[in-house]
Amino acid sequence: MRRIADRVGMRAASLYKHFPNKEALEAAMISVGFERQAEAFERVGADLPALTAAYHSFARDHPHLYRLMTERPLRRDLLEPGVEDRAAAPLIEATGGDRHAARAAWALAHGMTILELNDRFPPGADLDAAWSRGVEALQRQASE
Repeated sequence: MRRIADRVGMRAASLYKHFPNKEALEAAMISVGFERQAEAFERVGADLPALTAAYHSFARDHPHLYRLMTERPLRRDLLEPGVEDRAAAPLIEATGGDRHAARAAWALAHGMTILELNDRFPPGADLDAAWSRGVEALQRQASE
């Protein structure tokens, strides 16, 4: 909490006036992350390639927040009500309301993104081609 307080220019004790513990602070930050994702997704609409590109851009632009949002169990009970659903809505719409397809699309986007952020792809790997093939496969599946 001290390091966080230092980064935002306040004392750690002041943080505790707003958040009872580190978990509550993290949940607030994750809620803001979902709000920002939702805004980005709503700008591109219910278009699967555009949504996966927006997801990828969000993670690349905010890698620390992205990791906080995705690398641990999600305490939904601590999030701002509705933020996760709002972020998911454009993807669910893009997959024709098929929540299973939406989860598959999210898994593809997350997997590609986290592997890239962790520098796990081999040198010279054509990530654009991998993204395209993955999204195309999901779109074919959704249209069946």
